[in-house]
Amino acid sequence: MKRTTGPGRDTGRRTAPPRRTGIRRPGAGPAVRRLRADLPRYWFAEQLLLTLSGQRPVYRMLGYTLPAAYDLLVELAPQAPLRPRLPDGGTPVVHRCDQFQPRPGVIEAFARIGSGDRVRALAFRLEQGTDRRWRCSAVDLGGAHV
Repeated sequence: MKRTTGPGRDTGRRTAPPRRTGIRRPGAGPAVRRLRADLPRYWFAEQLLLTLSGQRPVYRMLGYTLPAAYDLLVELAPQAPLRPRLPDGGTPVVHRCDQFQPRPGVIEAFARIGSGDRVRALAFRLEQGTDRRWRCSAVDLGGAHV
């Protein structure tokens, strides 16, 4: 769409730049990454992705998980189930993460993890402790769950 400055005069300029929906894009800019980092579901999705793709050691999740979820991560991490299957499969990223809150202090989150043209689902449960910190209490990744 072109903008005119007067009757019948065409400047050839666009009226508005194309809209961008950055929060849904895996390669989102710094502002979107900061917004995501403030949401517990995105922070945990990123940390679980880094652990389950072999990019971070599982012990980094020690203070952020309850015992049953940590035990499952210890079992799954050596297999790196979210690692790209092919060497050129691309670095896995969290495409989107949504949540359901069954009651205050509990979040059931589900994330889409993309790597190249492959998409995987990751579900996890967060519980807020009396110290107001969120901890992961369950992880579900293609049938492996606690």
